[in-house]
Amino acid sequence: MSGSRCLDEGLPYPLGAQIRDGGVNFAVFSDHAERIELCVFDDRSETRFALHGPYGGVFHGFLEGTVTGLIYGFRAYGSADAERGHRFNPSKLLLDPYARAIVGKHRWDEAHLGANTTDNAEIALKAMVVADPPPAPRLRRIPDAEAVIYEMHVKGFTQTLEAVPESIRGTYAGLAHPASVAHLKQLGVTSVSLLPVQYRLDEPALIERGMTNYWGYNTLGFFAVEPRLSVTPNDPEATRAEFRSMVERLHDAGLEVLMDVVYNHTPEGNENGATLSFRGLDNKSWYRLDRNDLSRAENLTGCGNTLNVQHPRVTQFVLDSLRYWVEVMGIDGFRFDLAPVLGRTAQHFDRNAAFFIALKQDPVLSKVRLISEPWDIGSDGYQLGNFPSEWFDWNDKFRDAVRRYWLDGGTTRGELARRFTASSELFRAGQRRPTASVNFISVHDGFTLMDMVSYSTKHNRANGEGNRDGRGDEPCANFGVEGETNDVCVNQVRDSVRRAMMATLLLAQGTPMLCAGDEIGNSQDGNNNPYCLDSETTWLNWVRADAAFFEFVSRLLALRRGEPLLRHNQWFDECAEASDPTKPTITWRSPSGAALRAEDWQSRQERAFACIIAGGGEGKQFFFAFNPHSEPIVFRLASGVWSLAIDSSLSMIADVAIDPNHFAVPARTLVVLRSQSPLT
Repeated sequence: MSGSRCLDEGLPYPLGAQIRDGGVNFAVFSDHAERIELCVFDDRSETRFALHGPYGGVFHGFLEGTVTGLIYGFRAYGSADAERGHRFNPSKLLLDPYARAIVGKHRWDEAHLGANTTDNAEIALKAMVVADPPPAPRLRRIPDAEAVIYEMHVKGFTQTLEAVPESIRGTYAGLAHPASVAHLKQLGVTSVSLLPVQYRLDEPALIERGMTNYWGYNTLGFFAVEPRLSVTPNDPEATRAEFRSMVERLHDAGLEVLMDVVYNHTPEGNENGATLSFRGLDNKSWYRLDRNDLSRAENLTGCGNTLNVQHPRVTQFVLDSLRYWVEVMGIDGFRFDLAPVLGRTAQHFDRNAAFFIALKQDPVLSKVRLISEPWDIGSDGYQLGNFPSEWFDWNDKFRDAVRRYWLDGGTTRGELARRFTASSELFRAGQRRPTASVNFISVHDGFTLMDMVSYSTKHNRANGEGNRDGRGDEPCANFGVEGETNDVCVNQVRDSVRRAMMATLLLAQGTPMLCAGDEIGNSQDGNNNPYCLDSETTWLNWVRADAAFFEFVSRLLALRRGEPLLRHNQWFDECAEASDPTKPTITWRSPSGAALRAEDWQSRQERAFACIIAGGGEGKQFFFAFNPHSEPIVFRLASGVWSLAIDSSLSMIADVAIDPNHFAVPARTLVVLRSQSPLT
């Protein structure tokens, strides 16, 4: 259509499409567009309306008499001078960044390329006007010291779970099913962290290989629910209702719901990529561009582009999106993928960047759980420990230290002790609490717990990338046989190491995070990067669930939950006076009972050690004995009456009296003893 009709002047806020006063108000941001049209679609035609503005960088208009269900997009007019950072092309229909509902089925086509003058409206995704439902009920925030996170994929969790009706397996409704909730409650976690559930696209390279972006880290619709995880994928409103119902059912069970979010890049790719939404509305404002060549996108994400969160309107967009998921969808917190992007200024990461300040002052978002993946691929991109005080950081140093300590002796007891006590050298100076350290040994990206004790190298050929993808130096060990085996001795060693690592994770200071399936011995056949496999490889294998290991993990979490001294949120004081019984203390010992000297911490030959945790006003003390060696080691305990709390070898008898002068700890074992009597 060549011309555009008149449109009543609307309001420049809120952004997006909002039903009000018998019509719909449309508002869209662009600092550099000369003109923007609202394009309305029905079964027969496209009708264009010129938006008013810009006013403060916002174009807007009011369409009277419109009801929910209206299908629309935008066209933006302006300079196509890429050397100045501009890529306007009115032949491209643009998706509203604030779209609550998205209709159509995307297919990659040359018509989407910005340099192409072919009109792409026929195949472009479009937004649909929907009314926001009433605010979602909120769950009282779980105290930080009690939180135990469970990272999971909505589909992978229930796709093969027979207790869930087949018609809803792999969906939001499947996760809300009583059988799913029962597993989470019996396990003892408090918070589920969902891999991305915002509307995503599959990359062209994956589609060419007949694959999908299963993990979902390629968000296009930051206000829309991913339809492929719904029972009704072709009905956006029903999909949203299903998602809200899932959150409500998890809340009813006392479980927090956290979301993995990707406010660092979009599917539009690099400067040669598609024009689907942001690039066509205002490339220079939405994306970070190379300062020396504005025609090139700055790639700090490995995905071709990087959102320019430094721009005030992009900051507003991220905050508006987060607030929507909290207020309308009921979400309790977020894990931010490649989170340093959020705090990048012109050159460096700044923990006092405008986005962080705005987030801290927001009356809604300042109260939710905020978790960073504290690295991106740019210079100065590793920021573990450097996020604002109210944030939690994924701690990869904990992951690698625990693995190397138990798998191959590749680290010292000093390094393990630092990680076991919440990495105070990283977090304490920034006035952060021990819970700021999100401890994990496996997540979606990398080996599962079972695979890290079953394989000595990655096996990613099913991904179609020649086994080049995925981390090549990931700590792992097969203990004599590559992959699954019937060798009883090998399996016994693997099971011992699995239990020792899990006990270290769940009893360490900090916030523990489990990867879904580790509690039942789930394997991905040695694939440490199955991001593109929507198959049995990535779906949890409930048929072969390891019930004994599940019971062990549940007991660990029950111990943590029942003992405040094992989940407090204070930094240990190694010099506390005995007159202050309320202050948690920790002391370190060699197996002989002697205090560890400075040189003892760095020994790679002698790595067994012990610690005593006391105080906290509980009148209890806990003795932790770590033996990563392949032979039993005798520990000398402080005198007193000790009882067995946890034995990761499962070989010790709980009711047998313990000789404090000769306490033998089995090979590759963590043992925890408990005492309430005065110790010397």
